[in-house]
Amino acid sequence: MSREDQGSTLTDVAGQVRDFYERYPYPRPIDRLDKYRQLWQDRNRRRGDYHLFWPARSYSEDRSILIAGCGTSQAAKHALRWPTARVIGIDFSATSVRCTENLKRKYGLNNLQVHQLSIERVNDLRMNFDQIVCTGVLHHLADPDLCLRALRGVLKPDGAMHLMVYAPYGRAGIYLLQKFCRRVGIRATEGEIRDLVAALQKLPRGHPLEMLRETPDFQEAAGIADALLNPQDRAYSVQQLFELIKRGGLTFGRWVRQAPYSPRCGIIADIPQASRITQLPLAEQYAAAELFRGTMLSHSVVLYRNDSPVDLQPVNFTDDAWLRYVPIRMSDTICVQERLPPGATGVLINQTHTYKDLILPIDSTEKALFDAIDGNANIDAIVRRALASSPEKWQLDKVRVFFERLWWYDQVVFHTNRSSRS
Repeated sequence: MSREDQGSTLTDVAGQVRDFYERYPYPRPIDRLDKYRQLWQDRNRRRGDYHLFWPARSYSEDRSILIAGCGTSQAAKHALRWPTARVIGIDFSATSVRCTENLKRKYGLNNLQVHQLSIERVNDLRMNFDQIVCTGVLHHLADPDLCLRALRGVLKPDGAMHLMVYAPYGRAGIYLLQKFCRRVGIRATEGEIRDLVAALQKLPRGHPLEMLRETPDFQEAAGIADALLNPQDRAYSVQQLFELIKRGGLTFGRWVRQAPYSPRCGIIADIPQASRITQLPLAEQYAAAELFRGTMLSHSVVLYRNDSPVDLQPVNFTDDAWLRYVPIRMSDTICVQERLPPGATGVLINQTHTYKDLILPIDSTEKALFDAIDGNANIDAIVRRALASSPEKWQLDKVRVFFERLWWYDQVVFHTNRSSRS
């Protein structure tokens, strides 16, 4: 295929995707964000989110945020979440921009600007951003590599990007049904979507899509259309995602939720091959976890520019620096104290995890340490407060292991720079 023909094909795909979202905006347009606003009035929730991206930086809400492919409400949500930030939302769909503008007017979001603009033209804004959020978008675009490089071009050198793309193995049932729809000639019209909803109720038991039928996307026509009738849909395995990141001039920081990918967490830590997996390079550990779990629907990552002047993810436990880290609890974590496993005083659960094996039993000493986390004290102060004495070296080793496990299990994030306020 010549470059001219390839360019024409990409233009055709982009036009089809744009037309699809004009007719079936996603997510379903909403007109109320009161619960969302109330949720994010919790300063500790905002601090936890901030230090997920920047462990070493002082907490600040004064920054520029780009929501790339903002859909019907995502930019408005971020403007509510960060009222002192400057939030820019872009989307190639006029319908999505109109829905976002409606929310802007309703909630008086003077810190929000919305533009009908494709991602590859993001440089037209003539702005650079502290943070870029691009979730659920690249996998629908005609040229994801081009668009990711464009986003990298407007990310500040010490900025951070939140990227989410589809994963292939958990979506196997979706891709089977996509092929079914194309073979049968099902189109994205109201009548055919209604008939498709009826057909999905008849899926045979054991069909790979069965496990997804109760998810939010399959409870409404817009979600079903987006999943099964979207004209452009691709997925990335862990290995393919890391290749995409490298081609985009970016570097991997961490998973937004890292426990499912770690051989230190959950059922994978108990299989005979666990120690063998931990000997692999980290990227291969993550790829092995994806294959073993087999049902991941998407990958959500924190990225940085590959020429960033500083180490933006400095969390490690190889020296004594960890004692100066300030742990901040993740707001979605709960401590269950009923029907406990033997020897446990509590079980920590991050409610955003979809895998039920990612629970962390803790003993009485560990619970005392966890209860002493207030978001202000560093680990050294927490240990002295919780243990009521200067700990022995063997106790410090146990404490180090515990806080490292809290981190891997997504129970805490850290502010690592004690020379600045968190």
